[in-house]
Amino acid sequence: MVTTHYGKKSKNKLQGKLRQKSKGGNYYYRLMIAPGTRKEFTLGTANYDEAVLKAMELDSIWLAPTKEVAVAQMNALRGFAAPEMDASFDEAWEIYTMHPNRATPHTVEEQIGYRRTFREFANFASGILTKNVRHPAMSIRAVTPELCEEFAVYLKSTHLAVDTHNRKLRRLRTVFDCLKDYYEGNNPFRVKTLWRREREEQGTVVHRQAFTKEQEEQLLAVLSDSDPRHRLMNKAEIRIVYIIGMFTGQRLKDCVLLQWQNIDMKNQRIWVKQFKTGKEVTIPIAPELYEALLEAEKWKCNQYVIPKCAARYNKMNVEGKNVGNNVINIDVLRPIRWIGLVPSVSVPGRKRKMTVYGFHSLRHSFASFCAEAGVPKAVLLSILGANSEIVDKYYTHVSEESQRKAIAAISNRTDNITQEKIDRVLKLLMPDGNQPEQASNDTIQQVLEILKGA
Repeated sequence: MVTTHYGKKSKNKLQGKLRQKSKGGNYYYRLMIAPGTRKEFTLGTANYDEAVLKAMELDSIWLAPTKEVAVAQMNALRGFAAPEMDASFDEAWEIYTMHPNRATPHTVEEQIGYRRTFREFANFASGILTKNVRHPAMSIRAVTPELCEEFAVYLKSTHLAVDTHNRKLRRLRTVFDCLKDYYEGNNPFRVKTLWRREREEQGTVVHRQAFTKEQEEQLLAVLSDSDPRHRLMNKAEIRIVYIIGMFTGQRLKDCVLLQWQNIDMKNQRIWVKQFKTGKEVTIPIAPELYEALLEAEKWKCNQYVIPKCAARYNKMNVEGKNVGNNVINIDVLRPIRWIGLVPSVSVPGRKRKMTVYGFHSLRHSFASFCAEAGVPKAVLLSILGANSEIVDKYYTHVSEESQRKAIAAISNRTDNITQEKIDRVLKLLMPDGNQPEQASNDTIQQVLEILKGA
């Protein structure tokens, strides 16, 4: 609750009341504009004499010939008008859910995330989460930028990732944008100091890794064998999911929920509308993927290429939140452990582990292989989807072989074969300017020695 300090008694008779919400803070002028209706104006100054003069100016406007004119003139004073309205946190959430500018996330999980984050902030502001709040804020009008900064510090103490921290603040910023009639001034969650920067995690050396060709072959091998140590529900379907990911570069959800209607076996192309971005991409079917789809046709029973996994993925809880995605994600992580890789590792300063290898690593592998093969960046973007950050990562990180060639180039060497060596070899093979019908063994031996650098 905000402590109110009223100002000194003015020598001039004012129509309303001056007050300070905090000692040494700016003055506010509260004025009764109609029976039971008050408006409060921020005067933008902590100086009492200046506040009185500004209040007198408002009084002169209020004493206009008609009250309608007075209200219009007052509202025209930018930064002055502030409705005397308030709402509890419970009331505020109901107001937000009915507001036309509220967020409309596509997933139930994100909708629940908005409510959960707002409740977390409400509990913090009310003093439930911490004992350090001396004057708990019990309503929206009592929320200040200072309180929001304290909440940001609290979030940081819970060891969240930078992206998770900022996502919670973005949700609250959206909510308070819809509640602007219930507090004064600017949105308290638009203060720049609340946000964390990505460079805070630059010291973290753990990053998502791409699979090598050998590791991908190992994954398919363990998913194909009948070793009792490698038991997995719907193992044959999971293998097809991996093949789809390997040869299309699409995300797990796009692979698991791929439908037959989006596959043209005759022309060997796949059409995908990505769930995350809404981007539409078409991809040629690789021979390995074509064979896998022929195998999948044997169990065709509904619109999904991977029917049993799709049914598990689409499982919802009583709130309508998807819970099947985590189940499938656990399934696809098991083969990664089978080949000796660690999916995630603990990182100091973060509550949750950071992922190193997962199904998304196939997307990284796809981009890496294309970059090393010299596939144009625009072509890869047309497959992975525009604005993919993965593309930039691998088109600025080339293979060791390419790096070796680059160093050789700047030192006037290309695989240790210089122009001088080439000239010596040509002189041996064509001493008179004409190539001999057959080089002698001695000549061949001399050529090899030159190429080796002797």
